[in-house]
Amino acid sequence: MEFDKVITERYSVRKFNGERLKQSDIDEILKAGHKAPTGCNYQPQRILVLNSKESIEKLKRCTRCHFNAPTAMLVCHNQDESWVRPYDRALSSPVDAVIVATHMMLKAQDIGVGCCWVMHFNPEKMCETFNIPKNIIPVALLAMGYPASDSKPLELHSKFRDMDETIYYDTF
Repeated sequence: MEFDKVITERYSVRKFNGERLKQSDIDEILKAGHKAPTGCNYQPQRILVLNSKESIEKLKRCTRCHFNAPTAMLVCHNQDESWVRPYDRALSSPVDAVIVATHMMLKAQDIGVGCCWVMHFNPEKMCETFNIPKNIIPVALLAMGYPASDSKPLELHSKFRDMDETIYYDTF
């Protein structure tokens, strides 16, 4: 798929056909995330793949925004393995994890896997439920599956602010 087509046709899929993702599709999505750039190439991302009925049932206790997806990937960052900006001590790892998640989401679209980026989850409950160590911080949940035949984007999907409202040159 052409890149422009991927970014134009991608939407947050919230209705899936129930079929579990093929391992080959999971592998392709994970490889795309693995290729994402990270601060100083520290690669602080940690990805929890939830692809069993049991893990999806546990996930449902952590968020109402699971959309009955048969597969999900929780993208986290290891705060102990982050590049640190020397001026203000900001960590690059949360941004790195978001870049990884974006690569994964776009690869999913490219291979016909529907995906919805979810940030509406209880991170403490997620950590407790899936035994995530304290230094690993959940950032984004990607609910995934093959789109249902009647899946479609929400109306807001195609509404954009005028670029003049969001882009500035030289100064604000």
